[in-house]
Formats: sequence, C-alpha cells, structure tokens
Amino acid sequence: MPQAIEYFMVPNSPWTCLGHARLVDIAQSAGASIEMLPIDLGKIFPLSGGLPLGKRAPQRQAYRLMELARFKQHLGLPIHIQPQYFPVNADLATRLLIAVQMADGAQAGLTFGGALLNAVWLQQRDIADSATLAALLSEQSLPATRLDEAASAPVAERLDANTQRAIERGVFGAPTYVIDDELFWGQDRLDFVARKLA
Repeated sequence: MPQAIEYFMVPNSPWTCLGHARLVDIAQSAGASIEMLPIDLGKIFPLSGGLPLGKRAPQRQAYRLMELARFKQHLGLPIHIQPQYFPVNADLATRLLIAVQMADGAQAGLTFGGALLNAVWLQQRDIADSATLAALLSEQSLPATRLDEAASAPVAERLDANTQRAIERGVFGAPTYVIDDELFWGQDRLDFVARKLA
C-alpha cells in the first residue's frame, strides 16, 4: 500500500514555499500520496509556545533572515527574503485553498498551494487581496466562484478540522510532514522524509 504524507501547511510561510515543490517531487519519486492540510497557525501558537513573527525576539528575527538567505542560495530558489507583502494575513487565501481542494481535488489543491506560496515569495503579490486571489485562480484555470465558496460553512469546518488534527498530532509550526505518526518539522527535514519513504 502506498505511503501517505500528511502535509500541514500555511500559504504565507517562506519555509513552506522553500519545501513545497521538493515535497511533491519526493512523494512522486517514492510513489507516496500527499494529503495537504492547510491550518490556522494562530490557533496553534498559543498552545505550543510559538509566537507570530512580529512578537519574536530581535535575535530570532535576525537569524530567520540569515537562514532564509542561506536556503535561498543553497536551493537556488529566487525568493525575496523580505517581500513587499509580508507579513500578510493569509486567512482568505487559506480558506480559498481549501475551497479549491474540496471542489477541484487534491492535485489541484497542491498546484494552487504552490501558486499561492510563489505569489508571496517569488512574485511579491498580496494574497490578502481578493483581486490578487481572483487573478491566481484565473492563472490556474480555476473558477472565480471559488472565492465565494471560500466563505462557506463547509470550508470553515474543514479548516477547523485540519487545525484540530494538527493539534492532536502535536504540530507546532509549518510546514510539518507526518508519516506513520512520525513528525518532520520544517523544509530542512525533507531529506529525512525521503529516507522514511525509502
């Protein structure tokens, strides 16, 4: 039976952006499936001791930028370390991503998730803006009605369920990958993900 990866993510995280395409490649190579689970980190941080970026100590904020620069160079991914629209409220984008998953399937969700991440970190676009999100839907040949569906009760329920599942799994940050109840936090753990699948 193919192995499954639970992929807890948010569409505005640089670390999720750095790992998204690599995770997809690793899963394809291993014949594994990905269950992408967009979550609300705002509900997880208070339970796990985490802090939003703006509330972290200056040393931690400075080191984060150093690490982003290192991984940008190491991976050859042309992200903007301090993009124009960041920090950015990802609530609507997260719900839209779930709406796409629910209506268009898991693969469409994975692809659209990558488009959202790239919009923030490579293209410097504002994913809190509904016009930007509508443009991203169009670029992925997805219906504009998904934006209306993002406000629906089933989407809100799915987001709550994903977030509760993350809490029960012990997730405290994004991205987190779970295989057979084993957690791998951060895109810098993808080598271990690949080894686990092998």
